[in-house]
Amino acid sequence: MNKLTKVGFSALCGSLATISAANAGSLTVTGGVDMSWVSLSDQETGNPIGMGSNLTFKGSGELDNGWTYDLTVANANGNAYSYTSVNLTMGSLGKLNFNQGDSGNGIKAYDDKMPTAWEEPWGGGLSAGTKQVCGICTSDNIQYTTPTILGITIAAAWAPTVGSSDTGDKEGSGARTTKGHGGDLTININPSFGTELLSGLNIFGGGHFTDDMKSSGTYDHDLYEAVAGITYDIGPVSIGYAQDAFITGKGTGTSHVSH
Repeated sequence: MNKLTKVGFSALCGSLATISAANAGSLTVTGGVDMSWVSLSDQETGNPIGMGSNLTFKGSGELDNGWTYDLTVANANGNAYSYTSVNLTMGSLGKLNFNQGDSGNGIKAYDDKMPTAWEEPWGGGLSAGTKQVCGICTSDNIQYTTPTILGITIAAAWAPTVGSSDTGDKEGSGARTTKGHGGDLTININPSFGTELLSGLNIFGGGHFTDDMKSSGTYDHDLYEAVAGITYDIGPVSIGYAQDAFITGKGTGTSHVSH
């Protein structure tokens, strides 16, 4: 384990400059070893030896005012950048997430909440022709999540330019195309009211918009997405229903799919 003597947050946002001083944090590096041999008798595959080189860097620490932070930087095979995520937990004020690359933020977090025997609700051979909500998706974004009060959690995510990602420090993503800024707003409710019967009830919903820049005429209107659903767990049984809706902004009307 390597020790960091100082971690600063002043580069994240100008308004955070007042909390740039931090106590010492820690940084760990994890990875794995995997190798493969791939050859086909009737095809030219070149050198058959393959080696994995995935690395994940994780750090954490505490600011002078008691707020905590953690960060994750992932590199895929061949030292290829994958994603970076920084969380700032502000106690009773909630949590901020600065996300680049993986973005399960916004309504993307609600595209697969249905109970299923597979990894995704559409994992049983139904992927062809389906469309799931994505919202700001993998765009560079910032999300604020409220503390959970009376079983209610609200999250708001914002991307300055939808579609931009993996922008380096002290850099911009370049010229905008047809898409401008975008935002997601979600709510998750667990209204148990202190009763065992309702402890497994979960209600969720969210919406997204992307501002149309109209620079190339590709989009006729702003893009909108929405999702809402309910799940209920009782003993070993889980049931649920969700509905997605899309207004594509391309003059083709509204399309939707149920899970």
